[in-house]
Amino acid sequence: MSIRTWLIVGLLSTFALLGRAAAQRGQSPEPTAILNFIVIKEDNGKPVRSAAVIMHPVSASGKQSKGGLELKTDADGKTSFDGIPYGKLRVQVLASGFQTFGEDFDIDKAKMDFTIKLKRPQGQYSIYQDHPEEKKDDKKDDKTPPPDPNAKPQ
Repeated sequence: MSIRTWLIVGLLSTFALLGRAAAQRGQSPEPTAILNFIVIKEDNGKPVRSAAVIMHPVSASGKQSKGGLELKTDADGKTSFDGIPYGKLRVQVLASGFQTFGEDFDIDKAKMDFTIKLKRPQGQYSIYQDHPEEKKDDKKDDKTPPPDPNAKPQ
Protein backbone atom coordinates (compact mmCIF):
# COMPACT_ATOMS: atom_id res chain seq x y z
CA MET A 1 0.00 0.00 0.00
CA SER A 2 1.15 3.49 -0.62
CA ILE A 3 1.73 6.14 2.00
CA ARG A 4 -1.34 8.04 0.81
CA THR A 5 -3.58 5.02 1.47
CA TRP A 6 -2.13 4.57 4.96
CA LEU A 7 -2.64 8.25 5.67
CA ILE A 8 -6.31 8.09 4.62
CA VAL A 9 -6.94 4.93 6.71
CA GLY A 10 -5.24 6.56 9.72
CA LEU A 11 -7.28 9.75 9.42
CA LEU A 12 -10.56 7.85 9.09
CA SER A 13 -9.70 5.74 12.17
CA THR A 14 -8.83 8.86 14.14
CA PHE A 15 -12.13 10.55 13.23
CA ALA A 16 -14.08 7.41 14.12
CA LEU A 17 -12.42 7.23 17.55
CA LEU A 18 -12.94 10.94 18.20
CA GLY A 19 -16.61 10.61 17.26
CA ARG A 20 -17.06 7.71 19.66
CA ALA A 21 -15.30 9.59 22.48
CA ALA A 22 -17.50 12.65 21.91
CA ALA A 23 -20.64 10.49 21.99
CA GLN A 24 -19.57 8.88 25.27
CA ARG A 25 -18.73 12.24 26.80
CA GLY A 26 -22.22 13.50 25.96
CA GLN A 27 -23.90 10.66 27.85
CA SER A 28 -24.56 11.21 31.53
CA PRO A 29 -22.63 8.68 33.59
CA GLU A 30 -24.49 6.17 35.73
CA PRO A 31 -24.62 7.39 39.37
CA THR A 32 -22.26 5.60 41.72
CA ALA A 33 -21.87 5.42 45.47
CA ILE A 34 -19.14 5.28 48.07
CA LEU A 35 -19.65 2.35 50.45
CA ASN A 36 -18.00 2.24 53.88
CA PHE A 37 -18.03 -1.00 55.88
CA ILE A 38 -17.19 -1.60 59.53
CA VAL A 39 -17.09 -5.27 60.56
CA ILE A 40 -17.30 -5.94 64.31
CA LYS A 41 -17.87 -8.87 66.66
CA GLU A 42 -21.47 -9.05 67.85
CA ASP A 43 -20.62 -10.13 71.39
CA ASN A 44 -18.12 -7.38 72.32
CA GLY A 45 -18.11 -4.81 69.47
CA LYS A 46 -14.40 -5.22 68.71
CA PRO A 47 -13.28 -4.91 65.06
CA VAL A 48 -12.71 -7.99 62.90
CA ARG A 49 -9.39 -7.80 61.04
CA SER A 50 -8.95 -9.34 57.56
CA ALA A 51 -12.64 -10.13 57.05
CA ALA A 52 -13.54 -10.61 53.38
CA VAL A 53 -16.34 -8.28 52.23
CA ILE A 54 -17.68 -9.62 48.91
CA MET A 55 -20.08 -7.58 46.77
CA HIS A 56 -22.21 -8.81 43.85
CA PRO A 57 -24.71 -6.75 41.84
CA VAL A 58 -28.19 -8.30 41.90
CA SER A 59 -30.62 -8.19 38.98
CA ALA A 60 -34.29 -7.24 39.31
CA SER A 61 -35.15 -10.96 39.30
CA GLY A 62 -32.92 -11.53 42.35
CA LYS A 63 -30.04 -13.30 40.62
CA GLN A 64 -26.53 -12.21 41.43
CA SER A 65 -24.17 -11.50 38.58
CA LYS A 66 -20.99 -13.47 38.04
CA GLY A 67 -17.76 -11.96 39.19
CA GLY A 68 -17.99 -9.41 41.93
CA LEU A 69 -15.58 -7.52 44.11
CA GLU A 70 -13.76 -8.60 47.27
CA LEU A 71 -12.38 -6.23 49.89
CA LYS A 72 -10.45 -6.96 53.10
CA THR A 73 -10.92 -5.13 56.38
CA ASP A 74 -7.99 -3.37 58.06
CA ALA A 75 -6.96 -3.64 61.74
CA ASP A 76 -9.90 -1.38 62.68
CA GLY A 77 -12.39 -3.63 60.84
CA LYS A 78 -12.94 -0.97 58.15
CA THR A 79 -12.93 -1.08 54.36
CA SER A 80 -14.51 1.05 51.64
CA PHE A 81 -15.05 1.26 47.91
CA ASP A 82 -15.89 4.18 45.63
CA GLY A 83 -17.77 3.57 42.37
CA ILE A 84 -20.55 1.08 43.12
CA PRO A 85 -23.49 1.68 40.74
CA TYR A 86 -26.93 2.34 42.24
CA GLY A 87 -29.22 -0.69 42.54
CA LYS A 88 -29.40 -3.94 44.47
CA LEU A 89 -26.13 -5.24 45.92
CA ARG A 90 -25.54 -8.57 47.67
CA VAL A 91 -22.96 -8.27 50.45
CA GLN A 92 -21.34 -11.31 52.04
CA VAL A 93 -18.81 -11.15 54.85
CA LEU A 94 -16.52 -14.08 55.64
CA ALA A 95 -14.11 -14.26 58.56
CA SER A 96 -12.37 -17.16 60.23
CA GLY A 97 -14.15 -18.20 63.43
CA PHE A 98 -17.44 -16.44 62.59
CA GLN A 99 -20.73 -17.25 60.90
CA THR A 100 -21.00 -16.05 57.31
CA PHE A 101 -23.02 -12.85 56.94
CA GLY A 102 -25.14 -12.23 53.85
CA GLU A 103 -27.72 -9.61 52.97
CA ASP A 104 -29.03 -7.67 49.97
CA PHE A 105 -28.92 -3.86 50.14
CA ASP A 106 -30.50 -1.20 47.93
CA ILE A 107 -27.77 1.29 46.99
CA ASP A 108 -29.58 4.61 46.47
CA LYS A 109 -27.37 7.30 48.05
CA ALA A 110 -24.03 8.81 47.10
CA LYS A 111 -22.45 7.68 50.39
CA MET A 112 -23.60 4.76 52.52
CA ASP A 113 -22.18 3.36 55.77
CA PHE A 114 -22.71 -0.23 56.92
CA THR A 115 -21.94 -1.77 60.31
CA ILE A 116 -21.88 -5.54 60.10
CA LYS A 117 -21.94 -7.59 63.30
CA LEU A 118 -20.54 -11.08 62.98
CA LYS A 119 -21.74 -13.88 65.25
CA ARG A 120 -19.71 -16.74 66.65
CA PRO A 121 -20.68 -20.19 65.33
CA GLN A 122 -23.60 -21.82 67.10
CA GLY A 123 -23.56 -25.37 68.39
CA GLN A 124 -25.12 -28.05 66.29
CA TYR A 125 -28.69 -28.87 67.24
CA SER A 126 -29.25 -32.46 68.32
CA ILE A 127 -32.49 -34.20 69.20
CA TYR A 128 -30.52 -36.37 71.64
CA GLN A 129 -29.61 -33.45 73.90
CA ASP A 130 -31.81 -31.69 76.41
CA HIS A 131 -32.99 -28.25 75.34
CA PRO A 132 -34.16 -26.42 78.48
CA GLU A 133 -35.52 -23.48 76.44
CA GLU A 134 -38.16 -25.80 74.95
CA LYS A 135 -41.16 -26.91 76.97
CA LYS A 136 -41.46 -30.64 77.47
CA ASP A 137 -45.11 -30.51 76.34
CA ASP A 138 -44.10 -28.95 73.01
CA LYS A 139 -42.03 -31.95 72.01
CA LYS A 140 -43.98 -34.55 70.12
CA ASP A 141 -42.55 -37.72 68.71
CA ASP A 142 -44.78 -39.05 65.95
CA LYS A 143 -43.30 -42.54 66.28
CA THR A 144 -44.21 -43.09 69.94
CA PRO A 145 -47.89 -43.66 70.67
CA PRO A 146 -49.34 -41.88 73.70
CA PRO A 147 -49.33 -43.95 76.91
CA ASP A 148 -52.43 -46.03 77.62
CA PRO A 149 -54.14 -44.61 80.76
CA ASN A 150 -55.68 -48.03 81.50
CA ALA A 151 -52.39 -49.93 81.36
CA LYS A 152 -51.12 -51.55 84.60
CA PRO A 153 -47.68 -50.55 85.83
CA GLN A 154 -45.09 -53.28 85.49
